[in-house]
Amino acid sequence: MNANLTWIDSIVILGYLLATGYLGWLGYRGTRTAADFLVGGRSAHPVVMAVSYGATFISTAAIVGFGGVAGMFGMSLLWLTFVNILVGILLAFTLLGEPTRRLGHHLGAHTFPELLGARYQSKGVQVFAGALIFLFMPLYSAAVMTGGTVFVVAQFGVDFEVALLLFALITAAYVIPGGLKAVMYTDTFQGLVMILAMVYLLWFTYSSLGGVTPAHQYLTDMADLVPPTLKAMGHQGWTAMPVFGWGAPGYDLWWTVITAIILGVGIGVLAQPQLVVRFMTVRSRRELDRAVPIGAVFILLMVGTPYLVGSLSNAWFAQHGPLLKGQVVTQIDAAKGHALVGLMKESSPGRWEPVINPKTSKPTVAPMVVARREAAQDAAGLPLELVSGRSPAVVYAKGEPDRIIPTFITTALPRWFGLVFFLCLLAAAMSTLSSQFHTIGTAVGRDLYERLTGKPGREPSVLVMRIAIVIGLLMSVTISYNVREEYVIARFTAIFFGLCAATFLPAYVGGLFWRRATRAGALASMTVGLSVSLSWLLLIKAKEASAIGLVQWVTGGKTSLLADYPNWPVVDPIIIALPLAILTLVLVSVLTRPADTRHLNLCFPKT
Repeated sequence: MNANLTWIDSIVILGYLLATGYLGWLGYRGTRTAADFLVGGRSAHPVVMAVSYGATFISTAAIVGFGGVAGMFGMSLLWLTFVNILVGILLAFTLLGEPTRRLGHHLGAHTFPELLGARYQSKGVQVFAGALIFLFMPLYSAAVMTGGTVFVVAQFGVDFEVALLLFALITAAYVIPGGLKAVMYTDTFQGLVMILAMVYLLWFTYSSLGGVTPAHQYLTDMADLVPPTLKAMGHQGWTAMPVFGWGAPGYDLWWTVITAIILGVGIGVLAQPQLVVRFMTVRSRRELDRAVPIGAVFILLMVGTPYLVGSLSNAWFAQHGPLLKGQVVTQIDAAKGHALVGLMKESSPGRWEPVINPKTSKPTVAPMVVARREAAQDAAGLPLELVSGRSPAVVYAKGEPDRIIPTFITTALPRWFGLVFFLCLLAAAMSTLSSQFHTIGTAVGRDLYERLTGKPGREPSVLVMRIAIVIGLLMSVTISYNVREEYVIARFTAIFFGLCAATFLPAYVGGLFWRRATRAGALASMTVGLSVSLSWLLLIKAKEASAIGLVQWVTGGKTSLLADYPNWPVVDPIIIALPLAILTLVLVSVLTRPADTRHLNLCFPKT
């Protein structure tokens, strides 16, 4: 291990962990009943609920993963901020929050699967939902862990494995004993740390680029420096939307950004089990209404900042980044000094050789703002014109979007802020991870163990929940340790959000608002949503299908069953699976017997 931690770093981190541990202990001390462990005693303060909801919503996946994707794809990701606020806060709190809270109270539900199961009077619905959470939420947890871990590696020089283990142990230390009260108390504290870090990061980025207008104008003028591979997908610059169309590879980026990132994550948030359960932690609608403005401002700051900073990091590196050297391959714009350059390194004094890309085994070529030209010699002693200049952020991150934000923080900002940002990421990771593992534990203990062993209605087996948390933790660490490919953080997050939307959203919303929605309709809808999503990931969506490998075996080497039909291999499953799941819920419910009137009157009281 090559750690760069100073004694001041250690004291600050220790102080933060002690404060978190104290709040976790307060939650543990206040946890006496099943309701305390599962829904925080149904008495959360609106500020605590709103910040906890936001801190759970926003993780290192949003800050590091999607911030890095914004560094690569540009400000088109700001539409996700708009959708996050409109759908994730306004729609979720004002439209779904109160019916969820009321239904949860009336039916005595403590978890999201239990809410669905009670509404549809179905053990199968509850077990189905609990099993899906247990099996797939570790994928999302792994994305969050990876986001925090890559920053620790970049900032402190700690080995990836050590940082990963640190995250896992710290989270487990207070989630396992404390329950949801501990989670919400620590979430609130961590949310405040995140706010301070984001405000400073946004101010620093704009001030170092000369202000808001100069920063955006400079980034707009860099459009011709977009790497050729991104241009081929439809990238038109970091302040422009990708090219829209259908039927050609040049439209792939638009379909990736809109379907997988904006719709997949933006809509998927409505059916996130760890967020839905927050609505059941307050006493009345009044607390939900008071939480809306707090949650909206929090989300605006937490997702808007990394998407802006990720995009603007390209301008910062083009102006202030470390100098790179190379030989001009193609002149892009001589007046601006923009060129495509084959990067070179000094092999011996005065002699230069190409930098080889380890992934392609070919010379590395990068867009550059040329600042200086000089005479030099290549490795064979032949004369060449050596140029020096700076490139967009993705070049410094070695083509890995997940490294853009960590590289920007460690290169551009003062070291003390690196420590603050580390605490911010630690807070973002821990607040989300704690809720994820709490949800995994309750899904296994409450929704699987109790239902399958025939002990519903008793106090939940807290021991089983805590064992399940440990198992979920181990699953997440294993995934995070073994999968570290291109923008894996954003991809894992989008997959899980899309799965939840297609599987849960029709049954959840139908259960809240449609008396005619039936048990059979809910089960059929969930089955169709999950099956279509998984099939699409296994056989159609090229990135995921090729990584899994089944599609190559079926097709003899193709990365998608629709590889010969442009754009289909980048379309997210949610575009197909969600409409089919909605249609299934409606058709099957209409054709099957409705629930008994007494139960429906309990679910939909007139007053």
